[in-house]
Amino acid sequence: MEEFYMSKKIAVIVGSLRKGSFSKQIAKNVMKLFPSDYEPEFVEIGNLPLYNEDIDTPENVPAEYTAFRDQIKEAAGVLFVTPEYNRSIPGGLKNAIDVGSRPYGQSAWDKKPAAVISVSPGAISGFGANHALRQSLVFLNMPTLQQPEAYIGNVTKILDEDGNVAEGTVGFLQSIVDAYVELLNRY
Repeated sequence: MEEFYMSKKIAVIVGSLRKGSFSKQIAKNVMKLFPSDYEPEFVEIGNLPLYNEDIDTPENVPAEYTAFRDQIKEAAGVLFVTPEYNRSIPGGLKNAIDVGSRPYGQSAWDKKPAAVISVSPGAISGFGANHALRQSLVFLNMPTLQQPEAYIGNVTKILDEDGNVAEGTVGFLQSIVDAYVELLNRY
């Protein structure tokens, strides 16, 4: 009997919209570490209009909202990689969370296992963003990886000119992916 095999999509959401963002560079490195039966893919958030219930009506849902929600719904889980802005998450990421959580009672995020990696050129490692994001994930009913904690500080010192992480960091990132895959497999 032939075994049916299907890869598991992982939505990768980067909080920074900047083309050369450190968060996106870290995300690219992390995506390479997933087992072959997982399919991590970037989900764009920069094209989402600011969430406004007045434009999110059954007769007039913005196409960007629908496409985004569909991508999240199709995913087995969500990996968030974000910088810290003013001790919290970037506005674009908060907007994406709000878009995906609507319409009320139809959240695309519901029960999707999540992992959070915060990235910073500073020593605090995006601690504020990591924890601010986790507050929303609790409300969204997203089981979230607790350990190992994923704070990437001094990011400019661990990325080379091609955007690859230093060898010592690969093992740490692999431990995050391994723990996240274990969480995904429980759900």
